[in-house]
Amino acid sequence: MEKAYQRIIGLLGRRVGLFVVAATLSFLGVFEAAAADIRLISDEETEQFLGRIIAPLFRAAGLKFDRRNVFIVEDNSLNAFVADGNRLFIHTGTLTKADDVNELAGVVAHEIGHIRGGHILRQKLQLQDINRVSLISALLAGTGAALSGRGDVAMAVMLGSQSSLLNHYTGYRTSEERSADEAAVGLLAATRQSPAGILRFMKKIAQDNTLSGRAESPYFRTHPITTERIAFFEKAVGQSSYRQTSPEDETFLRIQAKLKAFLQPPERTFREYSPDRTDVAAQYARAIAYLKQLRFENALQILDALLLQEKENPFFYELKGQILMETGRIKEAKNTFAKVLELLPQAPLMQINYAQAALEDSPTLSEARRIAAILNQALRRSANGFAWLLLSKAYGIAGDTAAANYAAAEYSLRIGALPTAKKQLAQARKYPASAQIKLKIDDLQQRLELLEKN
Repeated sequence: MEKAYQRIIGLLGRRVGLFVVAATLSFLGVFEAAAADIRLISDEETEQFLGRIIAPLFRAAGLKFDRRNVFIVEDNSLNAFVADGNRLFIHTGTLTKADDVNELAGVVAHEIGHIRGGHILRQKLQLQDINRVSLISALLAGTGAALSGRGDVAMAVMLGSQSSLLNHYTGYRTSEERSADEAAVGLLAATRQSPAGILRFMKKIAQDNTLSGRAESPYFRTHPITTERIAFFEKAVGQSSYRQTSPEDETFLRIQAKLKAFLQPPERTFREYSPDRTDVAAQYARAIAYLKQLRFENALQILDALLLQEKENPFFYELKGQILMETGRIKEAKNTFAKVLELLPQAPLMQINYAQAALEDSPTLSEARRIAAILNQALRRSANGFAWLLLSKAYGIAGDTAAANYAAAEYSLRIGALPTAKKQLAQARKYPASAQIKLKIDDLQQRLELLEKN
C-alpha cells in the first residue's frame, strides 16, 4: 500500500497530485463538502484485483477499460461514483463491507450504467440552467454522494424556496437511477453474474439510511434507494440463473483484510482476525497490524510463513520489503523489492518501492542512472508525486543537476508548492541539460504559468 496515501486529490486542483482528475471532480461537484479533500489509496494488489472484476463489465458495455481510471477513495461509507473520462471511484467502505465479489460487481455495473447512459454530460447540461452559486453548491454536494445519498439533509436545509427547481433536478436523477439499474442487470447477465449482489447492496443502503434517521424521499435523494428499485432487483434475481459466487472471492477476502488492517486500529484488526484463525486473509491482516504496532519481528514471522505457502506471491514480498525498510535493513529491503520487481516488472508502485530502497543503499553513479530510468518508466504509467521526488534524488546522485531540479519542480507542483516549483525550475535552467530535459522544462514552465492565471 502506498505509504501515507501519497496520491491525494485537492479541491479545485490547487493540490495537484492528479491535477486533471481534481479539476474534473471539482467541476462535477463530487466533493462532499466545500473544504473537503478526496484521499486516494494506491495499492497494486487491490488495483489488479479491481481490474479483473471491472474490465469484463466495461467490455460488456462496449467501453474501453483503463485501469488508471479506477480510483480507491479512503472513506468508510458505502459509495461509488463516476466522473468525466470514464473514471470510476470506489470507497474503501464499499470494498470492506461488500459480502462478496458479486455484490461489488453489482455496484460497479450500476456505475458503468451511468457512463454508458451519458448521464455525466446530461447532468452538466441540467446544471447549466441553475445559476445561483449557493444552489449549485447544495445540489452538487448531493451529486457526489452517489449510491449512498449522503448530503440530503444539507440540500433540504439550503434550498428552501428553491424546491421546485430541486424537484425537477432530483426527478431527473431518479430516472437516471432507474436507467442505470436496468443497465446493471444487463451487464451482469452479459458477464454471467447474478444481480443478487446489487440487491443486497441496495438493502444495506436502505438499512443504513433507516438507522441514521433519514427518511426516504423521492425528491431529496440523489441516488434514491426506494422500494420500487428494490422490487426491480428482486424480480431480476428471480429471473436470473447466473452465478452468485466468483473464483475471485478468496482473493477478495485478502483484499478486505489488507484494507481493514491498514485503515483501522490494530486492536480492532486483532479482534476481527484473531490468532485462532489460520486462513491466509487473517494472517495477512495480523502481519499488517503488527507492522502498525512496530512489532516488526512478529510481522516478519507471519510473512515468512506465508511465503513458504506461496513462494511467488509478490504482495507478501512487498509487505516484507516495507518492514525491512522501516527497520533500516536497507540492503535486504532492496533485494526483496528486486524480487517483487522480478515478479511484477511493469507495476509502477513496485518500481517506485525498489527505487526508494536502492537510493537508500548508496548507489554508484551508474546505478543511479539505472534507478532514474526505472522511475521514468513508472511515471509513464502512474501520476505519482513521490516518484518525482525520488527521481530528483536519482538525477542528483547521477550528477545531472538540471534534471534533478526539474524533477524536484514537478514534485513541488504536485504538492501545490508553486512558488517553490518556480524557483527549482529557474535553477534547472542554470545548468547544462539534454534536449529532452530542456523540452520538459519548457513544458513545465507553461503549465506553471497556466496555473498562475487560473
